[in-house]
Formats: sequence, C-alpha cells, structure tokens
Amino acid sequence: MLFPTTIVGSTPQPEWLIDRKKLAGRFPPRVRAKELWRIPAEYLAEAQDDATIVAIAMQEMAGIDIIGDGEIRRESYSNHFATALDGVDLDNPGEALDRSGHPNPVPRVVGPIRRRHAVGVRDLEFLKAHTNKPVKFTVPGPFTMAQQAQIDHYGGSRQLAAMDYAAALNEELRDLFAAGADIVQIDEPYMQARPDEARAWGVDALNRALEGVQGQIAVHICFGYAAIIHARPAGYDFLPEFKGCGCHMISLETAQSNLDCSILTQLKGKKIILGVIDLSDPAVETAETVAARIERALPYIDPADVIIAPDCGMKYLPREIAFGKLKAMVDGAKLARARHGRPVAR
Repeated sequence: MLFPTTIVGSTPQPEWLIDRKKLAGRFPPRVRAKELWRIPAEYLAEAQDDATIVAIAMQEMAGIDIIGDGEIRRESYSNHFATALDGVDLDNPGEALDRSGHPNPVPRVVGPIRRRHAVGVRDLEFLKAHTNKPVKFTVPGPFTMAQQAQIDHYGGSRQLAAMDYAAALNEELRDLFAAGADIVQIDEPYMQARPDEARAWGVDALNRALEGVQGQIAVHICFGYAAIIHARPAGYDFLPEFKGCGCHMISLETAQSNLDCSILTQLKGKKIILGVIDLSDPAVETAETVAARIERALPYIDPADVIIAPDCGMKYLPREIAFGKLKAMVDGAKLARARHGRPVAR
C-alpha cells in the first residue's frame, strides 16, 4: 500500500492508570517512577494490559495500518529497557543534563552493562495477540541510553558504555524478531540533541546493535516531546549521517518544524517514516492539511518509500485529541494516496 500509516511510539495513557498531571509536571523519568501509577502494584500488570488493549483498539478504529502497543506500560520511552540491565545501580541514581539543559535523576552505571533477560518480548507477544495487522515495537538506542546515564564505570566514557548498551540491545532485537516483530524502531532523539558526539561515534554504536539482526529496523530521531521542548529548529543537526547506518527506515518530524524536506535526498536508499501531525497544537488537522504535508516530501523521495506517522510520541495529548489526529492522519494519507497512486479499498 502507498503511504501506510503508523504511530511513532507512545499513545496517551488513561487517567485511571497513570497520574497524567504528575507525568506532565516533570521531565520524562530516566529511572523508575512507580509513584506515577494509580493502580496498586498487585493489579498494575493487569491494568496495563487492559489499557494496552484500549490503545490498540484506538489505533484500529482510526484506521492505522501498522500497530504499536502505545508504550502503555512505560513511564518513559527509554527507562523500561535501560533500567532492566545489569551494571546499573537503581537504588542510588546519578544525575545528567536532560536535552533541555536541566539536571535529571538517571541510572548510574557502576559495572559492565549486560542484558540479563528479554525485556520486551512478552509485551510484543501481547500486542500480536490483540491485532491482526503488522506490528512495530520500540526500544531506546545505545547513544541515547548512554546520554541518559551517569557513567561511573568505563572510565566515565559514554562511548564505551554505549557499545555495551548496543550489545545488550542486539540481544533484545534478535529476540523481538524471533517473537514476530514486523518492525522494531530504535529511538535515538539525543543524536539530534548532541550532534557532535553523535557524529563521533553514534552511528558506530547503532551499527553494533544491528550486527547480525534479521528484520526491518527503523531509527527515530526527533526534537523532543512538544509538550516539553517547545522550540523547533527548521532543520536537523544530525540526519544525513544516517546514510551510514545499517537501518532500513528513518523516522523524523516535519510538521511542527516545517522541515525543509529537500534533506531527504541525502537519505536515498532508506524508507522514511514521515511525521506529519503537529503535537504542539491541540487543533485536529484536516485531511487536506495532512495530505499537503505528505506532498511536501514527494519531490525528494519515492512515494513508495514513505510511511506516515505523527511527529513524535502522543503521550502528553488528551486521548480524544490523539484519536482525532490519528483519524485525520489516516484520512490525509488516503487523500494523498488517491492523488499519487491507485486508491486502495480499506
């Protein structure tokens, strides 16, 4: 299908599940933040499963083609995996600057980083059991995890730590594809936030994570949650460098930043997950607006290589607005499909 649709990662968690006011009043947690959950510990997993079913149903009702689990069980996109590894002291957190420049409690790396068990396989299996559509699962990237930690081991080297994060992620990717993932997306927002370091060794760490992995890999790079990071530059500080990455897809934002899409010519050979929904504006886009955002990219990339998505995760939006935006995205993709290829019956 031309212009299939998907989500980036997160969808809004229900108010009955998580205290959304507390969530919105802080930076995304890098350590565990169990105080955010409203459900007692003995019932939390069941409640998260139920909320995940709601997130899947919302996507299917909107007409999304490639389904995610909405990251419903996570307090943030990265801490679910990053805090499940050996070598990390969770009882005595460290501190690191967030991409906004504010100090934030983070995992403290005190020994060799190793994966002790599969982290996301059960969640992926649950997702696959509740939809017949292709599925995409998300994991944090090695560069970003190394930036979101205090590195007391490895002589303080983020680069050395990132290579072990990459080895742990490699094991996770293999297990996720063995469990039936259609696409796994690696989130690397800090490559945009810290482009000089990313240019020095970020792609090397990503490629280490991909060694020997058989499956469709996307890498997501963004400017941060619109609810937290309000300024959007007109272009990425780190994007053409992904040409040297072994991934198959690049997920990026174009709506809020009004990105100059000519940069896509530098990513020839990669599919593009094109962000076309502005999450800084609560107004729901029209189908025509979405179609126009899709069409801005088409002079620079083969339409067959375009997948449609929101700009970033929808975690902080009210659920009714998130649903409206997803439905508008699907309708806009249909409109663009009718203009640029044979319409496909839904």
